[in-house]
Amino acid sequence: MRKYLNLILAASLILFSCSHQESDDSISLEEKLSKSGLSEEELKDRILGIIVGSAIGDAMGAPTEMWPRESIKLEYGFVTDLDSMIREASPEGIWVPNLPAGGTTDDTRWKVLTSEYLLTQHYEELDPSDFARIIEERYLSYLEGIKQINSEDIEAYENAMLKVGWLQEWAKVSRPFIENNLVGYADSLGKFYGGEMVCAGLLYAPILGGFFPGDPEKAYSKAYKLSIYDLGYAKDLTALSAALTAAGMKKGSNPDSLLASLRVDPNQYFQSRLVGRTAYRILQDALKINEEAKKLDSLNFMDANSPSLAYAFEQLDERIQDMPFHAGEIYLQTITAMVYADFDFMNTLIFLTNYGRDNDTTAALAGGILGAYFGFEKLPKKEREQVIQVAKEQLGIDLISIGQQLGDHLVKP
Repeated sequence: MRKYLNLILAASLILFSCSHQESDDSISLEEKLSKSGLSEEELKDRILGIIVGSAIGDAMGAPTEMWPRESIKLEYGFVTDLDSMIREASPEGIWVPNLPAGGTTDDTRWKVLTSEYLLTQHYEELDPSDFARIIEERYLSYLEGIKQINSEDIEAYENAMLKVGWLQEWAKVSRPFIENNLVGYADSLGKFYGGEMVCAGLLYAPILGGFFPGDPEKAYSKAYKLSIYDLGYAKDLTALSAALTAAGMKKGSNPDSLLASLRVDPNQYFQSRLVGRTAYRILQDALKINEEAKKLDSLNFMDANSPSLAYAFEQLDERIQDMPFHAGEIYLQTITAMVYADFDFMNTLIFLTNYGRDNDTTAALAGGILGAYFGFEKLPKKEREQVIQVAKEQLGIDLISIGQQLGDHLVKP
């Protein structure tokens, strides 16, 4: 019976393994730009804004990632800026201990790795198997690196194991997907991080959305096909986050048009029998929390002692999941913060960082979405320069180069 059920589940996943067979009509640069209304230079600025904006959010939350709110308040007070991270290294966290202000975690590494994948793809057709392959190849390169280490160099071995640990769960899902082993893929996905509905696709959704500027529906559809590491409605949340990013890359976009993009439903989640669309209920929760919060204090709403902020935090506390990195929790906190802050870049990150939980992931997601909305040049100068410098000098990541390459690739006819 179990084998029969696995086959049924696997059959439902054929969409992903066969998506590389789809092909849209060729689209020119003029047609890409017409969707967004942006000039070529504006488009490149928005792409760079996603990369750097997400890194700023990551760096804001990284010093207190997963901390209880009381601990953040005790040690850092009310966080309004980047700070150094005196914390341990971990596979999903920082790889270099005690990074200066501006250091980042796996949330930035995922944006970079996804950008590298997109540089191999055509605008008309994103192949999920290629995405799985680039993840597996990176994982295997980390394993190969261990073989080159002197057995007595304990520190080098520990550093190499951080990299292996980062992609270990992902590689287990990638291999059967690449092989078109549908039953194996279904089984591995069901055990991904213990079967928890973790925020896999939300780690890279903004980059995917940025590839389809001004076209939320297309961004949704393409991101959905690349949400191959997501379980359940987390796939819908990944695709909606990409759609939100794409909506922000339309000239003249505003908060209302951004929120309107969260109603796109190409896969008809609203028609789910007895359940409906969970993503829509999350959106309604976020809007309701904000409506009630602003009644308490509409002037000093981003203050450590604001009753409005306290109410919003309390309402989010009532909706936490077993895991801080649960996709539904991440999505709710991110949408709530953006609406609460009236889509202001730094105020959104301040909200998320001080709320706690998986605050580097929520802030990185919001930073990527709002980075697409505002563009690189409108990001706060001090913060953007810090993350760019630390990424390059301490982590070997050239955020500017990656963003420029992706922008140049996107504007190719």
